[in-house]
Amino acid sequence: MFMSCRRRSLAALLAVTIFSISAGAAGAAEDAVVIPPPDVDEAGGSGTETAIFAGGCFWGVQGVFQHVKGVTSAVSGYAGGEAKTAQYETVGTGATGHAESVEVKFDPKEVSYGRLLQIFFSVAHNPTQLNFQGPDQGTQYRSALFVTDAGQRKIAERYIGQLDKAHVFAQPIVTKVSDATGFYPAEGYHQDFLTLNPTYPYIVYNDLPKIENLKSLFPADYRSQPVLVRKGSKG
Repeated sequence: MFMSCRRRSLAALLAVTIFSISAGAAGAAEDAVVIPPPDVDEAGGSGTETAIFAGGCFWGVQGVFQHVKGVTSAVSGYAGGEAKTAQYETVGTGATGHAESVEVKFDPKEVSYGRLLQIFFSVAHNPTQLNFQGPDQGTQYRSALFVTDAGQRKIAERYIGQLDKAHVFAQPIVTKVSDATGFYPAEGYHQDFLTLNPTYPYIVYNDLPKIENLKSLFPADYRSQPVLVRKGSKG
């Protein structure tokens, strides 16, 4: 049952991707934008911290953060809705409140939350697109930050204001900042998808350029070997 569900889901996504390419739709990866670091950031603490990012299809967002030094875990999943609706097919209806998200655990001594935000806004997605990213349409693909404490909220909100004031992007940032109320890991076949499927058309067209942009714009933060989920993912 798992295999047939997997084939059906991926086949549907592939059909959408091919249609977008053949129709000349705006489906390619967004160009990276060079942006300044946050004016306000956190000092490196001890232990592991957690941040949740939503920026379109979680395959690419997960792939980007898996290549960032200091990140110890990046898991694709769902945030913004209830546990009972945290399944791929249900979230895909756009009626659950969930956004495809990535839970990032990181060592603040190696990479700060502000630096992760800079990478998120610069190369992981386009924060000016409301309820879509490239070929993916719906509220489940919205740009959002689910903050885990008051410190993250302060940094995120000030940074969005800083970037908007500087007119770094041609349009205003639409990223919504909300308190994290729960994160639910996605099905196993979604985990490490970029690394495990580097020739998959959607990945080639939309997501591999993000990894190259990370390497080019953030060379000091880039690591060639990604930190993978592998064990512990459900499916």
